[in-house]
Amino acid sequence: GHFKVPTPYNEPVRTYEPGTAHRFNVQQRLAAMTDVSAEIPMTIGGDHRKGTSTRPLHAPHRHQLTIGEYQVGAKKDFQDAIDAAVKAQPKWAATPFHGRAASLLRAAALLAGPYRDPVNAATMLGQSKTIHQAEIDAACELIDFWRFNVHFADQLLAMQPFNDSSAWNRTDYRPLEGFVYAVSTRNFTSIGGNLPTAPAPLAQPAPQRTAARTPAGDGSR
Repeated sequence: GHFKVPTPYNEPVRTYEPGTAHRFNVQQRLAAMTDVSAEIPMTIGGDHRKGTSTRPLHAPHRHQLTIGEYQVGAKKDFQDAIDAAVKAQPKWAATPFHGRAASLLRAAALLAGPYRDPVNAATMLGQSKTIHQAEIDAACELIDFWRFNVHFADQLLAMQPFNDSSAWNRTDYRPLEGFVYAVSTRNFTSIGGNLPTAPAPLAQPAPQRTAARTPAGDGSR
């Protein structure tokens, strides 16, 4: 079928006023995460792995508080990541647009729901943000990115060349023939989540090909 993606909208910002369930829930999550030092593995090809060494991750507002241990990669890890991307590329490129779009829209729905408190609490700990700052960054802005990126990709696919009485011209967007290298920022969760996923709905437009066929079907182009 010809699928049309849902019309995007900006995620409403929660107020977290005293006495509200939203405030209580995020306070509980923040307290639980403060008491635990999380192990942060590398994820390559869907697998979690250790690096050559680990380094501590401290809360900027409380330098004595270790909130996690992250892995330090080596040359082999970089090569494995490239190999994993090459292996996954054909299947993702062959996935219809509505399938790729559904993945991003599902991620937005999960962040708007069950993952909202954990991501906000992690942002408060790791970036020293208030709940309001975390809410508009880690939750609302990233949700908006994922919703609107799918919408913009749909608009790009809808851009087609002019047709006259002699031909039907079509533009078929090819997947990216290469890599997207994204370095996440240290102070905005939304940007860190947006940079590596923005090309995903469209698989990144590359050089285009245009086909023209005459209505008479005489084989000319």
